[in-house]
Amino acid sequence: MTEIRDVSSYLIGAWCPPDAEARPIHDAATGRQLARAGHGSLDTAGILRHAREVGGPALRQLSFHDRARMIKALAQHLDANKQALYDLSFSTGATLRDHAFDIDGGIGTLFVFASKARREMPDATVYVDGPVEALSRDGSFVGQHICTPLRGAAIHINAFNFPVWGMLEKLAPTWLAGMPAIVKPATATCHVTELAVRIMLDSGHVPDGALQLVCGGIGDMLDHVSGQDVISFTGSAETAARLRSTPAIQREATRFSAEQDSLNATILGPDVPPDAPEFDLFVSEVIREMTVKAGQKCTAIRRILVPADAIDPVITALCARLSRITIGAADDPETDMGPLVSSAQCADVRAKAALIASEAACVFGDPDAPPPVPGGAFFAPLLFFCRDPDAAHLVHETEAFGPVATLMPYRDLDHAVALANRGQGSLVASLITHDPEVARTVTLGAAACHGRIYLADRTTMKAGSGHGAPLPHMIHGGPGRAGGGEELGGIRAVLHYMQRTAVQGSPDMLRAITGRHVPGATPVPAPAHPFTRGFDALHIGETLETEARTVTLDDIETFAHFTGDTFYAHMDDAAAARNPFFPGRVAHGYLLLSFAAGLFVHPEEGPVLANTGLDALRFLKPVSPGDSVSVLLTVMSKTPRNPAYGEVRWHVKIKNQNAEPVAEYELLTMNAFDTPAA
Repeated sequence: MTEIRDVSSYLIGAWCPPDAEARPIHDAATGRQLARAGHGSLDTAGILRHAREVGGPALRQLSFHDRARMIKALAQHLDANKQALYDLSFSTGATLRDHAFDIDGGIGTLFVFASKARREMPDATVYVDGPVEALSRDGSFVGQHICTPLRGAAIHINAFNFPVWGMLEKLAPTWLAGMPAIVKPATATCHVTELAVRIMLDSGHVPDGALQLVCGGIGDMLDHVSGQDVISFTGSAETAARLRSTPAIQREATRFSAEQDSLNATILGPDVPPDAPEFDLFVSEVIREMTVKAGQKCTAIRRILVPADAIDPVITALCARLSRITIGAADDPETDMGPLVSSAQCADVRAKAALIASEAACVFGDPDAPPPVPGGAFFAPLLFFCRDPDAAHLVHETEAFGPVATLMPYRDLDHAVALANRGQGSLVASLITHDPEVARTVTLGAAACHGRIYLADRTTMKAGSGHGAPLPHMIHGGPGRAGGGEELGGIRAVLHYMQRTAVQGSPDMLRAITGRHVPGATPVPAPAHPFTRGFDALHIGETLETEARTVTLDDIETFAHFTGDTFYAHMDDAAAARNPFFPGRVAHGYLLLSFAAGLFVHPEEGPVLANTGLDALRFLKPVSPGDSVSVLLTVMSKTPRNPAYGEVRWHVKIKNQNAEPVAEYELLTMNAFDTPAA
């Protein structure tokens, strides 16, 4: 007899085994009990207090870059130990191909967030959102939006289908924001999540209190939430509605993000004949979305929209491909599709398929057939055809969360868009077309009802991620019945766990708070030329003021002939005077940039390694022959890139002899450390 494994929770710094109230966990392929998880009671107030008082402060004392390094280290540690996750995940019905979505996808998500944070967020604890706003004429009163971490806990309630990715895709932005997390996985697959948590904790990279795991029910935890907490839920619309109605959530206005039911659609463009590469791509996308994770994906294709005159070839192609799908044990290399997660899930999918069958004919499979493999939660694919999708309702309202999809015809693009939108809000719609005008029409018509629109053709066949693959760079969520949430989306996801605050005051005050240069702040005199000082020695606000240089007519003409830029405003005084922007001949803007560089660049070898670009260039006032220009060069912000060097962003203001600004921009350089970072 196989020993039944205890799946523990990790709470308040200790592993807690299940008690007598634990629920069974069954092997998807055999139906035998393999584990148990859950607790009759939990110290939910203590769990929240540990997150808020221990985990939160530990994370908040780290900079965004420190947190990013932590997340990258965890990704590397998980990647080195993922075989154990593979081996255990087979018991959930996941095949090796499915592991690429769940385990490898989750690890990859950590890597992406760590990389984006290092590139797009400061090495600081305050995130600046948007530009400085001038609130007074003289610039002495300014405003800035900043984002800081909420002081509560992030409660992640996750679904059964992605026990690793579902956890990691929420942990990455939560930790980057500086919030601790309490993870509650679905019981049916929580044994895989528990192993992933053990691997992460064993790495030594997770601060105390930053991660807690609740296997089983969460008890009355939601009764103790505050306005500083965040709840991120993935699951059914029914459960989401019940959780949203918790009095404490409503009373405290606790942030609640849901990713729930979705009747996702794919559309075959009217421009795609059966012999086009897009036709094969369309068939492959449908088959993949019906069979990966046995169709147990929130982004899976549920409705297949095809031009009426293409129905027969599409049915023929789909049925031929479905007939070649091998169903069997998840750990068998020959298996294309494993079982559903449980017998209960099989029963639910069968019941939902019966509802769809009341409005559509089954053209592949048999809803009443016995399981294709005895003894487990096996379910063969079902393809339905709804001849009249306008009159139907259930096919647009019923999500059979398994290998089930419904094919339906459309008359024209407006009709296709209307059918896609009848999902009442979906996570994703895909369109297979090689016609940009078809893509534009469908996108503009369907975007309001979808969180993501995936466009695919022969150009993206190799590089495209596929209909059902959410990417960490882009938002994952959708309006309406899809829940209204927005997970992922790069740094946008991080901001879900932060408070945006408007700060108003003097430029000096805002510079001290944000750690960034604010125009109008009191200059910090440079003790030496800033280009002679290493990255670590430079201070925000440190300013170099250069000597002045007179711009002559000979300078302008020499630059014009040398570069070939003989625009009339630089060469023809009468023509330039007729232009409402110029008093007569004026200096080239790029001549001014070149003169500015000549004024502030230090010629000797030093810590400045490279000029990597400039941003936000503006020419503010023309410079005439005889005018003089000088430069204010100010350290605006600093971002470490690796132990050897970092990026310095400089604010460059070019002014004339009357101290009037004539141009300004932000210069980017890579500067070496005086002392290499550890």
